[in-house]
Amino acid sequence: MQVSSVQEMVARASRNVEQVIVGKHREVELLLIALICRGHVLIEDVPGVGKTVLAKAVSKSVGASFKRIQFTPDLLPSDVTGVNVFNPQRGAFEFRPGPIFAQMVLADEINRATPKTQSALLEAMEEGQVTVDGVSHHLAEPFIVLATENPIDYEGTFPLPEAQLDRFLLRVAMGYPGKQNELEMLARQHRRHPLDDLAQVVSIDELLFAQSAVRDVHVSPLVSDYIVTIVESTRRHPEVLLGASPRGSLALYNVSRAQAAAQGREYVTPDDVKSLAEATLSHRIIVSHAARVRGSSGAEIVREIVRGTPVPGANPRVAPVKA
Repeated sequence: MQVSSVQEMVARASRNVEQVIVGKHREVELLLIALICRGHVLIEDVPGVGKTVLAKAVSKSVGASFKRIQFTPDLLPSDVTGVNVFNPQRGAFEFRPGPIFAQMVLADEINRATPKTQSALLEAMEEGQVTVDGVSHHLAEPFIVLATENPIDYEGTFPLPEAQLDRFLLRVAMGYPGKQNELEMLARQHRRHPLDDLAQVVSIDELLFAQSAVRDVHVSPLVSDYIVTIVESTRRHPEVLLGASPRGSLALYNVSRAQAAAQGREYVTPDDVKSLAEATLSHRIIVSHAARVRGSSGAEIVREIVRGTPVPGANPRVAPVKA
């Protein structure tokens, strides 16, 4: 599959999802970019803005098997991964897979589960397999976790540890739709929900080919240096306790290639990096307590770093030489 085919596939899937999700073109695009990067997405926002509907619409559009896990404080790791059950007829234990065995898994309100249950996702997200009683079970491809959390309600929640946050390729915030988009949403759902009639427009084979094609997108040494410079700057920023890891550099590198392919280009530009830096890096840094008190956030710090990092190939402004 050529990059032009990737562009057409992403556009087709995006149009289909936007029959359900109104006024969120960039958010839909980011999820599709993560999908062709084989990456996981953390969707943060208040309840009722369409996080779950977005996940369902994307899964229906690409024909992926879909499972939803409602994370609660009493959820056990075995409720996610599965469990071995004794079969008296066979006189042996049989593995009964949990809901993690799907191509697209919605981990709803992931921060409401205990750290032990949250950690049950780590192996699946990183290695595409789960281990139960010493036996590894491989997950189907493609495999993507879409986790949601409410950033406002902290009562009864367990914040995701840094190791878990680092496994998410992107963090996306939905936001409110705006008045006109909300009016259109009401009109579309007057008689029935558009999700009920949403058709599959992308095959799994197309998606797998797109994931391979993205690897052929060229990244120049200058752009690679630009990526690493931005990531390194998060480690030296005075308001940051812990900067982005090398996994952050790889993530920004890969999503930039995916966005280039989604736009029909065989090469990455600095603009790709700039537009994706916040979604890729902001959840990977720990802001100091003093900075949080002043109202600083990871997203603001990443935006500041991007603004202050020289773009490769740009001509610096030089004061005219006086005669």
